[in-house]
Formats: sequence, C-alpha cells, structure tokens
Amino acid sequence: MRLSRYFLPVLKETPGDAQVVSHQLMLRAGMIRQTAAGIYAWLPMGLRVLRKIENIVREEQDRAGAIEVLMPTIQSAELWKQSGRYEAYGPEMLRIIDRHDREMLFSPTAEELFTVIFQNGTKSYRELPRNLYQIQWKFRDEVRPRFGVLRGREFLMKDAYSFDLDFAGARHSYNRMFIAYMRTFARMGLHAIPMRADTGPIGGDLSHEFIVLAPTGESDVFYHRNWEQGHDTSAIDADDAGALERFIDGLNADYAATDEKRDPAAEAETGDALKQSKGIEVGQVFYFGDKYTRAMGVSVQGPDGVAVAPLMGSYGIGVSRLMGAIIEASHDEAGIIWPDAVAPYKVALINLRVDDEACAAAADGLYAQLTAAGVEVLYDDRDERGGAKFATADLIGLPWQLVVGPKGIKAGVVELKRRGGEREEVSIEAATARLSA
Repeated sequence: MRLSRYFLPVLKETPGDAQVVSHQLMLRAGMIRQTAAGIYAWLPMGLRVLRKIENIVREEQDRAGAIEVLMPTIQSAELWKQSGRYEAYGPEMLRIIDRHDREMLFSPTAEELFTVIFQNGTKSYRELPRNLYQIQWKFRDEVRPRFGVLRGREFLMKDAYSFDLDFAGARHSYNRMFIAYMRTFARMGLHAIPMRADTGPIGGDLSHEFIVLAPTGESDVFYHRNWEQGHDTSAIDADDAGALERFIDGLNADYAATDEKRDPAAEAETGDALKQSKGIEVGQVFYFGDKYTRAMGVSVQGPDGVAVAPLMGSYGIGVSRLMGAIIEASHDEAGIIWPDAVAPYKVALINLRVDDEACAAAADGLYAQLTAAGVEVLYDDRDERGGAKFATADLIGLPWQLVVGPKGIKAGVVELKRRGGEREEVSIEAATARLSA
C-alpha cells in the first residue's frame, strides 16, 4: 500500500482526554476515532490489526475443536427472562422496545441464545461434546467508559460455549479452552497469567481470568514469580484429558490471584516469591454446570434413555481489548512496537527523496519485489521530510523499516532497521532476502 493513497490521519499531539498509553497511541496513529462515549470507529490501520488478532483467536479456537457460528447482536428479552438474568443483569444491558412493543436487547453476552440454538440441533448424548463459538460485537453500557478500547461500551468479543454430558467431560472442555487461551495470547507476543477469579453475572463456581501485566491495568494481581517465565504448551496433547489436567494442575500450583480472590495463607507460603502488579484482563473462562440448561428446560437423551441437562462452560476473549493490551505491553516513547503476528504491515518502506529518480526507481522496485513475495509493505512515497517519515514509521510501529536514500543508492545499499533496534546498511538483495524470509 502506498501511503500517499492511504487513509492514515495521524495526530502530532496527544488528545487531552486519552489517559492511558494505548488510547493515546491508537488515536495518534490514526487507528480509531471516538464517535460517542466508549464507542469507536475503526480506521484502516486499526482494522488491519484487529483482523490479525481475530484470525489468531479463530485459528486457536478451531484447533481446540470449537465450531464457529454467528449470532445476531439483537436478542429477544424472553430468553433472558427464561434464564432469570433479564432483571439481574443490571443497567449495563441496553434494553430496546421494537415497533411492535416487543422487549429486545443488544447482546452483552450470549449464553441464553447459544443454549437455545444447541437445544434445537441436539437430541442425544451421542452428539456431545459440543463447543460453539462466535466472534461478534457486544454492547455493555458502562457507567464510566474509559481507557479507549480497554473499557469501551461496544467491543468485539469471542465467546464460546461448551456442552458436555458429565463433569469429567465438562472439565476436559474447560481445560482445552484454558490451553487454547495460553496459546492464543503467546502467539500475539503477550504473556498472560491465568488467575482464579469471580464469575460475576454469568454465574458458576469455577473461573480463571487471563491477565496481562501492565502498569496501567485496572486490576491488582498477585502471583508467584515463576509466572514471569513463559510456559511451553506446544507439546501438550489437548485430546489426552489426563495429561492435560496434570499440566494445568502443575501450572496452577504456582500462586496467582486477582485482588478479589486473594488467599492470605497461600501468599504466606509463597514468601519472597510473591509479586504484585497491575494487570489487564484479556480473557476469562467459566464452568457453570447446568445453570442455564436447567433454567431453560434444555436436555438430551442420556445413555440410559433418561433426559439429562448438559453441563456448560463459557469462554470469552476481548478481541478489540487485546489490541489495547498489546500496545500497553509493547511500546516506547516514539510509538507502538507491534509483535510480528499482529502488525498491520511487516515493512515500512521509506523513500527519503521522492524527487530523486534513482531513489524512486529503487524504492518502486523494492515495493514490487516485496509485494510479489507476499510481504505486507506500507510504502511511504509522500513528498515529506525524512524526519516526518521516520516519526510516522515509529509511531505506527511496523516491525521493519527499509530506508532508501540517494547516498545509499549510489553505493548500492539501503538501510534496514528492526523497530526499536539499530539501523544497518545492507545490499538491496540482502534486504529483500531477509524481509522475504
């Protein structure tokens, strides 16, 4: 993409109402614009990152055996009244009356709807287990939306719902999602710590929040220092229920808890290894048994012919919130530093002298070669000063900068720089080979 033709409304100054780094940089880098309190328009650069995050989430859900569907954002209030949550959920739910005086709502979550859809398509225990998921926009009318996409009212969310015949199966489904979440966040360059947590209005008696450590986080978190090291999940066979449970039990042997779930006795045992920080929640997993299936009269025929209410789990990831969390965890004073997997483009190709024929020819050639090789390139071909181009490249945070200047072209070299690293002079052939790898 040529930057001269792109829509990238960057800001030189930090907006005064942006309190945290991710909100500031997303506005300055032309990724989002606020349209109402807690509601944002996603501009081209921001949308590319959002789609990269969404695709990683989708791939790991598919890998875990979940099946994608798409539910409507507007739901009937009757479903929520049937489960008993319509009044209990509170003012965060946006309630709507349609033209026929029917009570509707904008989905803040979708346990009820998924339960009904499951019932309509499942009759026997032979069809279990099932795990259905969607990636869909949600709305929660936060009393005080703040921190940009970290605490907005409208947000993109992955929500999945598992259905199992018995507790052993339900626990295995829970553990599969637990590992899927660790893999998902690791692929995005995030180190997320699973911590026991309250279940809130969704209900249930088993839940973990996945917390990314960040000084701007809303939650106080407490954990064993072992959690600061990464955990390799690549060799874990998620189909082996016993091995999977042993691995997760081993992980959870190291203390980790949100402020609401602190255990003074466990913290005393942790001793000097106990660490405290702020954190950002990026996902949560719940097990709540037959809370919804019984309330809504959902059952399947069991092995003995007797009707059984399936046991459920619910698994959420804040897809749009992840974008803010990644920036909070990966930035410097100049701007964003995107991990490769979610970067909007891989390379910022910078032509320092668009009025120089040799520079233009070399930059155009590099753009064509890299694009043909499948490399995502943002080509800064604007008639701007070099300093302005470098500032833009640093602000939007692409992993690589490839700089073409008149002196270098005469010498047969270009400058190559990893974001946050040092520049080095290399031949054009070496640059294209390295970036195409």
